[in-house]
Amino acid sequence: MKRLAVIFPGIGYTADRPLLHYGRRITQDHGYEIRILDYKGFPSKVKGDRKRMEESFAIALQKAKEMLSGTDFSAYDDILFIGKSIGTIVAAKIASESPKQERIRLILYTPLEDTFSFPFGEAIAFTGTKDPWTGAENSPIPRLCKERGIPCFVIPDANHSLESGDVLADVKTLYDIMEETARFIP
Repeated sequence: MKRLAVIFPGIGYTADRPLLHYGRRITQDHGYEIRILDYKGFPSKVKGDRKRMEESFAIALQKAKEMLSGTDFSAYDDILFIGKSIGTIVAAKIASESPKQERIRLILYTPLEDTFSFPFGEAIAFTGTKDPWTGAENSPIPRLCKERGIPCFVIPDANHSLESGDVLADVKTLYDIMEETARFIP
């Protein structure tokens, strides 16, 4: 079986940061070919500014499409899109436009509300109760996941990096997230 995992980073959360680094390692251990997308050139002060967020999405989407332009998704039996923050929106958009949409599953680390603007198939999501990008305790993410039947793991006291500031608790949280990621992959 031929498998592909595509990593969609966030604006400041690169593929070397813990969630994407270990998410990638787990997919490699499961026999996936890895493609790491890298996009730059975002405006500053994006959080809370709808215009800058839309501009950032357009930049990331264009770069992602360019980097994936030579990829024949039909050559793969199983495709995982692993996104973080704005990368979850880009992953959802590309998945929704793919003629192989039924083969694409999404792992959504700290998805943003706009991620759910696009139709996509099977997914799993992780969000924190203190994520300022999604409204913290008033986040719509758990509700949006529930409406779509997507398992959503809500991490207490976790910010947009799914960290609380307590290093040992954060390492345990990361372990739990990777355990759920591995369960989702088979």
